[in-house]
Amino acid sequence: MDKTNAMIWWGLSALLFVESLLLGIAPYERAIWFAEMVWPVGLWLLLCLTRKTFTFSGSAYLIFFIWMALQVGGAHTSFELVPMDWLMKPLGLERNPYDRIAHFAIGWFAFPFAELFLRKGWAPSKRLAAFFAVMSTIAMAGLWELIEWAYAELEGGATGAAFLGSQGDIWDAQKDIGCDTLGALCSATLFLIRRKGTHEAF
Repeated sequence: MDKTNAMIWWGLSALLFVESLLLGIAPYERAIWFAEMVWPVGLWLLLCLTRKTFTFSGSAYLIFFIWMALQVGGAHTSFELVPMDWLMKPLGLERNPYDRIAHFAIGWFAFPFAELFLRKGWAPSKRLAAFFAVMSTIAMAGLWELIEWAYAELEGGATGAAFLGSQGDIWDAQKDIGCDTLGALCSATLFLIRRKGTHEAF
């Protein structure tokens, strides 16, 4: 990991730590906070443990950070209660869009996935790396909806409903996967239009 990439990694990690610390104080409901925080903490630990054997670009780490930051914010209040009036009123929205925004953000994981597939030699070309990354992201989105459903069924009650975050929308799972897919397509497009080098610092 070069110095620029290391600075990006540790800088983003510090910001995430501060956000987690501040928003971990008096969350809306501690059970929801624990259920939602497992994922960003787990991802950060995975990246931390593997960064010496595989270093993503700074852009990829930024993409990971944006989703983790959104997830930490949602854990504090539950996703449906994150203050979004500043966006909902101008757009005339009745449903809190924070969850959809987070799904769009995680769709951008296709960018680091494509980096991984290309540099590991799991895809023979940049285009195939982008294609496999989009397909992997869509598969991950479907798996996540199954996890939400299982948790909501097992836990039950208000905590399970808050984790599910459907807000009464019967098509919530499909729309979430749609947001993931849209994010993945945008991310893969960015990956393809970048300069030809396969390992940039940022």
